[in-house]
Order: sequence, then C-alpha cells, then structure tokens
Amino acid sequence: MSGTLETVQSADQNAFAPSGTMSGAAVANGMINRSGMRIASNRMRGRASAINPAGRFETSSRHLFDDGWQTLDELPPFKTDVTAESPRSIIARNESPDLPFDRSINPYRGCEHGCVYCFARPTHSYMGLSAGLDFETKLFAKPNAAKLLRKELASKDYQVKSMAMGTNTDPYQPIEKQWRVTREILEVLEDCNHPVGIVTKSALITRDIDILSRMAAKGLARVAISVTSLDRKLSRAMEPRAATPALRLDTIRQLSDAGIPTSVMVAPVIPALTDHEMERILDAAKANGAQDAGYILLRLPHEVSGLFKEWLLRHYPDRYTHVLSLMRSMRGGKDYKAEFGTRMRGVGPYAWQLGRRFDLASRKIGLKSMRMSLRTDLFIPPQLEGAQLSLF
Repeated sequence: MSGTLETVQSADQNAFAPSGTMSGAAVANGMINRSGMRIASNRMRGRASAINPAGRFETSSRHLFDDGWQTLDELPPFKTDVTAESPRSIIARNESPDLPFDRSINPYRGCEHGCVYCFARPTHSYMGLSAGLDFETKLFAKPNAAKLLRKELASKDYQVKSMAMGTNTDPYQPIEKQWRVTREILEVLEDCNHPVGIVTKSALITRDIDILSRMAAKGLARVAISVTSLDRKLSRAMEPRAATPALRLDTIRQLSDAGIPTSVMVAPVIPALTDHEMERILDAAKANGAQDAGYILLRLPHEVSGLFKEWLLRHYPDRYTHVLSLMRSMRGGKDYKAEFGTRMRGVGPYAWQLGRRFDLASRKIGLKSMRMSLRTDLFIPPQLEGAQLSLF
C-alpha cells in the first residue's frame, strides 16, 4: 500500500501523544498535506474520498505537485465514467459462515454513492484502479447480466436458493436510472419465481415496487434498507451521493405499504461517531414499517483503513483518536481482523455493549432479527431462446 495510506498509518503512532505535544490528528493531517496526494476540494465536490492512491497491487504511486507552469489550474473535476463490461458469468458464490446466503449478483463494479467506509472499495485494485476516487467515479456496468442470469438459471445442474443483491456495491446506485441492469435482473427472477433479497440505501428501489410487490406476495422477495445515521450533515459528508436519511425512512414506508417485507440495517455502526444513534434509527425505522433489523460494525479492510482515517482527519479531527481507539478495542488492537464469526460484530466489552443495546432496543419495539426465509418451491427454470422443448 502506498502514499497517503502509509502516511496515515505511520501517523497513528502519535495518535496517543501526551498532553502538551502535537496531537496525532494534527501530525497526520500535516503529513498528508505535504504528501501532495490530497485533491483540491473543487475537483472532488460531491465525493467522499479526497485522495486517489494507487491500488495495493501497483508498483508506483501518484503525487500532486506544482511544476510552476500553472497546470494545476487546468485539472477538471472528477466526473462519473461508466464502462460496459461483458463477464462470462453473473452469479457469484461464497462459503462464508457469516452470511445468510451462498450466491449473489452484482450488476455494477464501483459505486457512485461514494460511501467512504465501503468495504467493497479494495475490489477496484483488481482492476488496476484506486480504492479512493476511482471507486466512486470509474464504474463498470454489466448490461448482459440478465441474459447471463437466464442462461445460468436454465442449467440442469442449478439448485435454487435465495439470491442476494447489494452485498458488494449498491444495485440501485444513481447510474441504475440509465442502465437499468438491476431491473432487468429482477424481471428474469420474477419470470422464474426465483427468491431474492436486496440490500440498498437508495430510494430508487421504489421504482421497482411493481415487480417486488408481486414477488413478495408469493414469498419471493425481501428488502433491507441501510441507515447509517439520521444526521443529514454527517450522512452527506460520509455518503455524498446516497439518499438522505429521511428519504431512506420514507423508502421503508413505501416498500412496507406495498406489502414487501422490509428490514432496516444499522450499518455500519461507527464507534464515537454514529453508535449513539442506534436506538433512534431502530425507532424511526419501526415507525415507518420495518419488520426486522440487523447491524454491522464498521469494517476497514486493506485500503479502506487509510481512506477512512483521511476522511476523519478532514471532517472530525477532534474524534480521530477516540474513534480509532474504540475500533481497535473491538478488533484485537488492529484496524481490522477478517476472522469469520467476529468480523461483523467485533469482540471485547464495547462490542458486547453494542450487541446488548441492539438486542434490547429491538425487543422493546418489536423488531425481529433479520431473516432470509423465502420460498424456493415455486422456481421454474427459464426456457432459452432456440432451445428444443420437451415433448413430454
């Protein structure tokens, strides 16, 4: 890992500086500013990350410096660029004991929502791109997803189980308005009576209430809306192109009123920044029709650690030390530990306290634990074009 991410990491050694000395936040901020990797605010307006470090597999890093020829004045703002790709398969499989599903579909790579904490950011490194601004601005769409899905579901070896969407990047991010890949996938799933569970933080999902309500009536669809904070200012800084908190709550209401089983995901829970809102989020979601709830602790794998720290230094430097201290207390002294069984909730006294608060608050207002029990007995394999029909 290169450049600013290493700078932030090394500055953490001063994060607990004694009184009277320069704070760890001030040291880290100064080092980042001198590194030349922070991007001017007018170029990254509406984005969460202010840096665009090279991916962890790259051998070189990029630094901004003034060459005296005023070329910095000519740099344009970062704009969203979408590239169509043609994968050979569309269903991703996993064997994680932490997940309630073993298959998922991701219509897009990268996410225009730009949530600074997104655990999927490091996947852009496999494309030779940055987990920073590249992840928010250089996106990939899969326009042949529905065709591939139909083919894979038609396989004689396919065994139906609930399909998950929104497990990596958001299937209803802003570019879905134009590309409509997610809707085409839902149309295939509805045709086949295939169960699906969706996680999103976008109000755009209400566009597909027609499909989802018909599927839900058969026990084939569930939706979970992610709500990180009810603080609009914090949400705008942390999730710049996602729906506002109020709009997410209204989305829960619309989905629930349409008969679609809807959950609230308090995710991610960020200690000393959003964790105090847990009960309020649950109350608000319940009031808008949520039936069950879940939560996930902030995860900082690979590049996400440095990106999140840099964001903290810009927006909440006074909380920098406290947030990291609590996070590490739940991750065995590290920024992140990817061990099955603990990576979603953490360990230690503070993690236990968060779990107890969630359980008590959910039980008090009648929110159940999230579940993915959808019907699989209605599945009908699709007929492919040109396939010979059986005579019997």
